[in-house]
Amino acid sequence: MNTKKEILNSIKEILTSFGVNSSHVVLTNPTHIELGDYTSNVAMAHAKELGRKPLDLALEIKESLVAKQMRHITRIDVIAPGFINFFLDEHYFGNNVGEILNNKEHGKAETYSEKTFVIEHTQPNPFKEFHIGHLMNNTIGEAVSRIVKENGAKVHSCTYHGDVGLHVAKAIWAIQKDVPAKDAYAEGHKAFEGDADAKKEITDINKQIYSKSDKEINKIYNNGRTESFNFFESMYKRLDSHFDEHFYESQSGEVGQKIILENVGKVFDTGENGAVIFKGENFGLHTRVFLNSEGLPTYEAKEVGLAQIKKEKWQYDQSITITANEQDAFFDVVEVAIGQVFPELNDKLKHLSHGMLKLPSGKMSSRTGSVIPAEKMIDDTKEKVLEKMNSNQIGSSASKLEDIAEMVAIGAIKYSILRQAIGGDIIFDFEKSLSFEGDSGPYLQYSAVRANSVLKRAQFSISNFQFSIPENWKTTNLEKLLERYPEVVERAGTEYAPHYIVTYLTELAGEFNSFYASNKILDVSDTTSPYKLSITKAFVQTITNGLDLLGIKVPSEM
Repeated sequence: MNTKKEILNSIKEILTSFGVNSSHVVLTNPTHIELGDYTSNVAMAHAKELGRKPLDLALEIKESLVAKQMRHITRIDVIAPGFINFFLDEHYFGNNVGEILNNKEHGKAETYSEKTFVIEHTQPNPFKEFHIGHLMNNTIGEAVSRIVKENGAKVHSCTYHGDVGLHVAKAIWAIQKDVPAKDAYAEGHKAFEGDADAKKEITDINKQIYSKSDKEINKIYNNGRTESFNFFESMYKRLDSHFDEHFYESQSGEVGQKIILENVGKVFDTGENGAVIFKGENFGLHTRVFLNSEGLPTYEAKEVGLAQIKKEKWQYDQSITITANEQDAFFDVVEVAIGQVFPELNDKLKHLSHGMLKLPSGKMSSRTGSVIPAEKMIDDTKEKVLEKMNSNQIGSSASKLEDIAEMVAIGAIKYSILRQAIGGDIIFDFEKSLSFEGDSGPYLQYSAVRANSVLKRAQFSISNFQFSIPENWKTTNLEKLLERYPEVVERAGTEYAPHYIVTYLTELAGEFNSFYASNKILDVSDTTSPYKLSITKAFVQTITNGLDLLGIKVPSEM
């Protein structure tokens, strides 16, 4: 039995002896490392039930725990209003270093063991720009997918493309007017909003896209669709993102239309001009149109069709759709409607929404044409990285510098997106994001590269690393933080919150750099050197695994 389970079981036994019938005991890490290695609020949770003051109950529990003389516990403190804090010995943390080195999957949890997740994200539309909103969504979606998988789940990742609809008709109308493809959607939207004749023409094109009745439109559509998806694939490759399945509105629209028609009078009602609506007011929400007055499926109907397609393809326990929070109202209604059509999906659908990614100049908009392409943002960041690197790495080959700069640029962007809780807007500051002084992706990458360079200089094989604690060794904060990694991964998974891993890795990198500055790690005359190298190796493995969960690669050098 490991020490944490031993503490938990001992507290439960003590509470039972005090007369508690059903105890809920949780051990967490204190916010400040100097306050202990584990803490529990169990005394505050059960004090009222036992008719005791929390502080008095905590002291009683402590006294009983001390009498048990559990291994690896050097001290137990009680802190008002009733926290019980545990301090563990150097052998406990030394054993953990050994466990990390012996298990490359150290940190993998079983939270979602035997659970299946479907996670949908990114959702770029052909004929429109792959912009920084998609970059933000992809970063969050990929990280959530990896973290959930690390927690034991089987994960099916997918993306969903609006390859039919008014936005496509607007782009095709503009292309027919010889507008360059990159500007077509913005110009088409402008014409649709301000020119009645253009609006009618675009509406007709939209019908012809669905009916496939016009050869010229079909040709423009097929060429544009193919070109768009080829570009999207190149972006996924740059971002190290993978999808198990791609879904399309051209599929889901027909499926959704059929489902809506079959459920008119049951789930859906007839509205004005023959449109089919869902009365969200009956559920404390608002009414939305699912089939328009011409009988065509709206985005809402397509989402119902997509739910059917996913349901038929995979049996899952949780389906998560990640979009910008501008779509919150849409999903509030649509998920209820889907639950009415498919009761078996109730409680299985989750909409995880995020804010906007902005540059200091402000928000972007694809409708006005002021959209910021993701490719440009990555390339601009990469250019700034190269400016920093060229002054320090003149000897490196141009191709190697390019590869490293790509990793650092994308790492900087992803870190900036994931460093705070999902939901709020993010302003990407080039200088802060590319700093090597902490709270940035490059700082974490550089810390891992620095540690790796120590190991390379040591020229040790894994068998030469020392897992046992040197005599008179005093546990470092770095060892204590390394021990916390699995719990951070578990919390990030249960809350779908990558920022916990970002915060942890930033603190871990800081502790390693302090360890590096205050210790001569590689010293053949020092008997503690092998163990210091073991700690360094454990750090490299942990930070590399953690960065991988965030979709951030570690360069070979920086």
